[in-house]
Amino acid sequence: MGEERAPASGSATNDGDLAGRQAGGGQGSDEPQVEFRSDVTVELVRASARDADVLFAARVSTKGEQSLEDVDADPERSKGLINFLMRDRHGSPFEHNSMTFYVQAPIFVFRELMRHRIASYNEESGRYRELRPVFYVPGRDRKLVQEGKPGKYQFVDGTPDQHKLVEEETRRLCTEAYAAYRRMLDAGIAREVARIVLPLTIYSSAYVTVNARSLMNILSLRTRRDDARFPSYPQREIEMVAEKMEAAWARLMPLTHAAFERNGRVAP
Repeated sequence: MGEERAPASGSATNDGDLAGRQAGGGQGSDEPQVEFRSDVTVELVRASARDADVLFAARVSTKGEQSLEDVDADPERSKGLINFLMRDRHGSPFEHNSMTFYVQAPIFVFRELMRHRIASYNEESGRYRELRPVFYVPGRDRKLVQEGKPGKYQFVDGTPDQHKLVEEETRRLCTEAYAAYRRMLDAGIAREVARIVLPLTIYSSAYVTVNARSLMNILSLRTRRDDARFPSYPQREIEMVAEKMEAAWARLMPLTHAAFERNGRVAP
């Protein structure tokens, strides 16, 4: 019962804001042009994930092979069972499914995402291919100023001058860094050495495979919700990735997602 979808190619985006595109200074016409984005791409490319997967896994403990026959027998009872499992944190039935996402995001986002060792990752390699000059620059809706003490702070909008400073400095430094990278490659320096001058704002791409239980762990930490039992305050850029993953998952497993919301967004 899998769902398959072709991943994005090139520098395609997924309905996020673009910060504009800028040619790299001093680069020849035969060299790639430096680009800037302020969004992330998250594409669901393959899924075997249904609410029914949770139900038959939970019922097999008491009904054995008959659990498959009971999946669609009583929808309200099935909804109640999923909520019970979520509420009392019986987590293993939520693992019998799989979702694979294609993600394009800045490297600093992947470094946070990969802290979640409960997913499987295969990422673009800067050792084996020349990295494309696509860099992240915060959009004008990105809050820039941190107020308060660590552990109890909030972000507020920056001034027009602050936004201008962030955008201009980011564009300048990324363009200069990529020019240095190209000069080293042109001089015969290995890709794995030349890449050390590139900033964490450069975009990478990866396939991320995760089950619903693991995804709920990611969402509980990487999204901010006022009604969450345990509030989290993620960096906005990784929250952008998490929000797109959650939207895809909610369409695949609506009963499970609703139970997650109803029970304070706590991973079982």
